[in-house]
Amino acid sequence: MITRTHALRTLFATALLAVLAGCIVIPFSSRATFDVALSADQEVPPVMATGSGRLEGSYDKITRVFTWKLSYAGLSGQPTAAHFHGPARAGANAGIALGLANPVTNPSQGQATLTTEQGSELMAGQWYINVHTAINPGGEVRGQLVAR
Repeated sequence: MITRTHALRTLFATALLAVLAGCIVIPFSSRATFDVALSADQEVPPVMATGSGRLEGSYDKITRVFTWKLSYAGLSGQPTAAHFHGPARAGANAGIALGLANPVTNPSQGQATLTTEQGSELMAGQWYINVHTAINPGGEVRGQLVAR
């Protein structure tokens, strides 16, 4: 004969196993993605320009490989350079963390293996990208990289 206590213990044990089994099969994604809009008003200080850009990227947290594709339109002229900068939050400037191939083509794509520190900064939202032109040598369009 099954007692009420035995039935409750069995129910509890079954529920606990179900919860633990659910935790084990939860997938871990090692890849973070980025979809970043670049604009002149994100530059620090903001610049008077009508250009725009977009960066699509991904970062593998295990291999530390960062890949990207950059496109832009409406700039005041040909880009003179494009860089990832950091560490800096939105509204602040920082030095170059990673340069893009020069000359900058449209679209431009690349990849790099980041250091552990660079990967941590990227994942913390402390990197931005900007595209420089002759008229705006400090940067014409900028976007902060925040993982989705």
